Amino acid sequence: MKVFGVVGWKNSGKTGLVERLVAEFTRRGLAVSTIKHAHHSFDVDHPGRDSHRHRMAGARQVLLSSRKRWALMSENGEARPEAAFKELLAKLDPVDLVLVEGFKSEAIPKVEAHRHQTGQDLIARQDTGVLAIASDVPLADVDVPVIGLDETGAIADFIAERMGLNRARAANPRDALDCFALPPGVDWVPFEAALDQLKGGLAPVAEVEACDVKGAGGRILASDVKALRANPPLPNTAVDGWAFAGRPLGAGEDATFEVVEGRAAPGAAFAGQLRAGQAVRVLTGGPLPNGADTVALQEHSARDGGLLSVYGPLKVGENTRKAGEDFGAGDVLLSGGRRLLPPDLALLMAGGVAEVSVHRPLRVGVLSTGNELFETGQNASAAGIYDANRPMLLDLVRQWGHAPVDLGICRDTRAEVEAALGNAATRVDVLLTSGGASAGDEDFLARAIETLGTLNTWRIAIKPGRPLALGAVGKMPVVGLPGNPVAALVCALLFARPALQVMAGAGWSTPQGYWMPAGFAKSKKAGRREFLRARVGADGRVERFKSEGSGRVSGLSWAGGLVELPDEAMSVAPGDMVRFIPYSSFGLV
Repeated sequence: MKVFGVVGWKNSGKTGLVERLVAEFTRRGLAVSTIKHAHHSFDVDHPGRDSHRHRMAGARQVLLSSRKRWALMSENGEARPEAAFKELLAKLDPVDLVLVEGFKSEAIPKVEAHRHQTGQDLIARQDTGVLAIASDVPLADVDVPVIGLDETGAIADFIAERMGLNRARAANPRDALDCFALPPGVDWVPFEAALDQLKGGLAPVAEVEACDVKGAGGRILASDVKALRANPPLPNTAVDGWAFAGRPLGAGEDATFEVVEGRAAPGAAFAGQLRAGQAVRVLTGGPLPNGADTVALQEHSARDGGLLSVYGPLKVGENTRKAGEDFGAGDVLLSGGRRLLPPDLALLMAGGVAEVSVHRPLRVGVLSTGNELFETGQNASAAGIYDANRPMLLDLVRQWGHAPVDLGICRDTRAEVEAALGNAATRVDVLLTSGGASAGDEDFLARAIETLGTLNTWRIAIKPGRPLALGAVGKMPVVGLPGNPVAALVCALLFARPALQVMAGAGWSTPQGYWMPAGFAKSKKAGRREFLRARVGADGRVERFKSEGSGRVSGLSWAGGLVELPDEAMSVAPGDMVRFIPYSSFGLV
């Protein structure tokens, strides 16, 4: 097996780099495994799970097995040393490439992740096996190649060349979305596999334009932004007081200085030059006068005519700020793919940046299909229903920071569906549909997409949900959601949101979940990931909606988020820890 390592200091970005490299090499058709060096008594188990209870009871080894995966957890204990790297490597099945995170002392080829903000020195040396550096800032005086930390493809190319891995890249999804096609014989797609395949098959589609920083709030950066000036640009004072060339003063000590007329204030520097033994008045934020290196608080000093007494304790350099101590000219302030928040605008302005390169807001069309649908306000027939999906999806798109485009309701006729798709392709970057994407007799949407472009229908092992259509008409990606409002919302949160983020130019977004005690009981069978409408009760426990029926739209409004239950069979009892994902983690406010 080919083995290649990723090393770096804490918070240098090595875990994110490994994650992106795994996705990139998998997209290139390679089988990849990973080894990570963890710290101290790491845990992969959750309290309350059966395996955790086994371990806590004293089991030396616990072997978990299901039809999807197996895992062996071994306790080293006092008498057993940490497993050697070669021993760990031998436990893996043969693959094309093993990516190793950590183990910097092992004699394997490596790339070193370096993030400027960590403030750590590089450890890169040829004798450590480091062949290249992945950095977010330019580096000088380094005797190995330097590649951008976010340039995943370039880093993968470097590793592939060194390791003799010459598989081709996957096709660009803007040219063809056959990357969404399932392997032969695959019917049901596990939830995590669906996310991975979706993540690997997407690329930005929103165009890039220049934007004034003052109007860039909510926009997505198309490239890294560097500071044009340092912050602060000059050494300055942190308090109101007196500046002078200092010496250390202990508690109870004092020093006397000659007062020089004048002062330094924000925007107004002291024009003179202080000599040893002289002091001048300074105000918070004012440039530190030439010849001064220390500032005494006004409260820790006393002026008597032309003399100033300063009382200890006092350190040299106290109450001052160095030039560039926040960031220096040329430092990367924000990375491409970031959606700009108000604090980001303050950062950019402080760095002297007036204009940024951003992605144009993603135009997302929302189309509902079905002969049974009516607009609210119309007289619906007894067999008809009001279109609940479209207003919900349009507002989701708006809250996610994209530009929603209402494409209305399309009736189930071939001519009307094809006309709606053609209209959408001229107006939007991405199309969201609900209903009509399966293989029923009157599901003309699926047939029309196949006629005009490409379509792949995934049956995902989740509840609620299952059907998800992914395709394209020309260069317009199409995401077909289930027609049921509950399944439409769940699939939109889980699949459409991260997909739209990537197409808008941002990174893949993973919702933050929280382990909380359950206030309910439930048993589930193996085979599907389940998402329950839920909210946090007054007692701090997670409540679930009274019915799991996907037709109960009221449960969406009642809920404050979703409880995620794993694919395996399990039983939840009151007090057990469950993973609760609030709506806010999906970008809802």
